[in-house]
Amino acid sequence: MFRPLELFVGLRYTRAKRRNHFISFISLSSMLGIAVGVMALITVLSVMNGFEQELRQRILGMVAHATVNGAGEGLTDWPKVVGEAMKHPEVVGAAPFISREGLLQARRVSGALIRGVVPSDEEQVSDVEQKMIAGSIEELKPGRYGIVLGSELAVALGAQVGDKVTVYAPEINITPIGGMPQVKRFTVVGIFEVGMHEYDRGLSMINLQDAQRLFRMAGVVSGVRLKLDDMFQAWRVAQELGNELPQHYYVEDWTQQHANFFRAVRTEKLVMFVILSLIVAVAAFNIVSTLVMVVTDKQSDIAILRTLGSSPRSIMGMFIVQGTLIGLVGTLLGLAAGVALALNVETIVPALEHFFGVQFLPSDVYYISELPSQLRWHQVTMIGIVAFAMSSLATLYPAWRASRTEPASALRYE
Repeated sequence: MFRPLELFVGLRYTRAKRRNHFISFISLSSMLGIAVGVMALITVLSVMNGFEQELRQRILGMVAHATVNGAGEGLTDWPKVVGEAMKHPEVVGAAPFISREGLLQARRVSGALIRGVVPSDEEQVSDVEQKMIAGSIEELKPGRYGIVLGSELAVALGAQVGDKVTVYAPEINITPIGGMPQVKRFTVVGIFEVGMHEYDRGLSMINLQDAQRLFRMAGVVSGVRLKLDDMFQAWRVAQELGNELPQHYYVEDWTQQHANFFRAVRTEKLVMFVILSLIVAVAAFNIVSTLVMVVTDKQSDIAILRTLGSSPRSIMGMFIVQGTLIGLVGTLLGLAAGVALALNVETIVPALEHFFGVQFLPSDVYYISELPSQLRWHQVTMIGIVAFAMSSLATLYPAWRASRTEPASALRYE
């Protein structure tokens, strides 16, 4: 017999006698319950991390990390603003823009947001060039009146590359027959597809100089879009730029523009974490029933150990060892399975779709048609610690009950 005695007896009690395999079955069920709970928690959080990251990339690929706006109708000295912004060490790109709503007409009619951009500068602050499925944003030459449409907007208008699109601007021309909207015919030179309905259906782009003529904003822009080295520092950088620029400028960051959306994603992830943690807790507290049955089955053994001089603390340690071992094995199995599944979910899901002949996320319904996954090791560590802690806490009450066993009462009918 090796020592310490508590470790030896605890490991021995993990396996039941031949006449009572039910306790071994309960122990195995507790291990598997903890393992499945931990695996599910890691996998679900990794998938939600992947969705959150995918949405951020798609949204922030078209939205500036920060935007400098004027207190009035727009910016007249925007080159100076671009120069001041680029002096900040964390600003890696800046581009002026004009943003107005208008009415577009081709075979059909649809409203849309019209954004005036400088193509060479726009590539510094957005990923629209990488999202082009036809044509190129470089074709937006000043004076040629080209226009780039979102894929769904192009379908709604019935327009393709090379077609003419008439743009009605909200500015009014005074004519002998009354007020008339500003009208200009554009040629479709490109179509992009981001994967977000907000942009694919409602955004079009034209050259900045053409937008200034269309909206009568000579020498004026709506603002300056900025790209940062670290988008998660946008709030701090926006505050610093706001303090450096004159008072008639104000700076917005992407967290203000899409705060509710990402807050909802974060809340959903927190709720899912709590729900799955409860599942792990239920599995962990199965250890209580396992140890209670073991204590009942080992009453005579406990009594004999007490008569041989074992202290209540020693008896308690034996059952803590047993319960902790069950929790440790279950947690390690769950961590291994969860990490393996999270790292390979993007391969496993397409294989299951092919095998069953179904598509879990149809592209005509969902904007993200693949199941993304992003494993974060600090979450894995936290899940492992919490699962093992709950398993360890579940051993205390049965172990305390075992330490309170009276030898005379337990051996009375032996």
